[in-house]
Amino acid sequence: MSRKPLKDPLDLLDLSSALSDEEREIQATVAKFLTDRVRPHIGEWFENAHFARELAPELGKLGVLGMHLEGYGCAGTNAVSYGLACLELEAADSGFRSFVSVQGSLSMYSIWKWGSEGQKQEWLPRLAAGEAIGCFGLTEPDFGSNPSGMRTRAVRDGGDWILNGSKMWITNGGIADVATVWAQTEDGIRGFLVPRGTPGFTTQDIKQKMSLRASITSELYFDNVRLPDSARLPLAEGLRGPLSCLNEARFGILFGAVGAARDSLQAAIEYADSRVQFDKPISAFQLTQKKLADMTVSLSSAALLALHLGRLKDEHRIRPEQISVGKLNNVREAIAIARECRSILGANGISLEYSPLRHANNLESVLTYEGTNEMHTLVVGQAITGYPAFR
Repeated sequence: MSRKPLKDPLDLLDLSSALSDEEREIQATVAKFLTDRVRPHIGEWFENAHFARELAPELGKLGVLGMHLEGYGCAGTNAVSYGLACLELEAADSGFRSFVSVQGSLSMYSIWKWGSEGQKQEWLPRLAAGEAIGCFGLTEPDFGSNPSGMRTRAVRDGGDWILNGSKMWITNGGIADVATVWAQTEDGIRGFLVPRGTPGFTTQDIKQKMSLRASITSELYFDNVRLPDSARLPLAEGLRGPLSCLNEARFGILFGAVGAARDSLQAAIEYADSRVQFDKPISAFQLTQKKLADMTVSLSSAALLALHLGRLKDEHRIRPEQISVGKLNNVREAIAIARECRSILGANGISLEYSPLRHANNLESVLTYEGTNEMHTLVVGQAITGYPAFR
């Protein structure tokens, strides 16, 4: 009997057959870039807490920055293609998917959706090309899941605004050329574009992280930052502005989690096929096969869910609670898969030579940001029962 182990566990259900030729080509192009430019170095970058900022223009040239947006130098792909790019990015490392998500779905989307034409012309082409980097300032030290309570405040002073406050856990913050910052005003929550170098605007990177080490995470500080009214996002009123951006980022996450899980499982399958104990590969033992089979079923289910939600998004029919289902399920399953894969690798699983534990550590951050596991559970619960149980 011939033996041919799967190289890609998603091949079990032939999921690529559900994609168009263009979608498969985009996925393959992103995967090749990551194989050439990221995978050979990612263990070292993770260990040294280094983000390769020099790759930003290359990612821009690749077309993945704001790739699902129309115009202003953006690729204008469909949602599924964007999701597949996120899948491949996170298969390499969550830090790179986070960079692309924040750049495109938070920074660029906030300007594309809520900004003036002048703001779009000024920032979007540069951000799409990777010539400029953006970040998104919503979370505060005391207000994460409850952004409506934010303390950052902008007060009118003649024709200008004076911004005071701070933001926490901001991806790209320390290297961003422009920050989308959300603040309380007398008219409710509003968004502002704050360029680097604006007097009173400073950043401090967060050190000693055990997760997302190949990514920049920062605090933002605003001390009497004076901004012209032209810095305000004119169409954003209330929490609807930032929450719409978060839904864009969450969509990328539910695909990205599939990538982290797939890469972990590929590493475990390859290792189990080569690791010999008791005179045969450990992949030939029943307990190992049970682990691999269970994980492949979970991974396939997560991938099918992501693809279904992507098709809904392309048809402009997706709802926020459906995105919550995707993030809740797929991140939860991805963490479980990454941890189980580490167990198959035994002691070797703690080495950065292998990806599962690195993915598991990264996914601990993914579980928390863009809405915690608990908050998405309550969103789904409200959709089922009609009762908001947030308070």
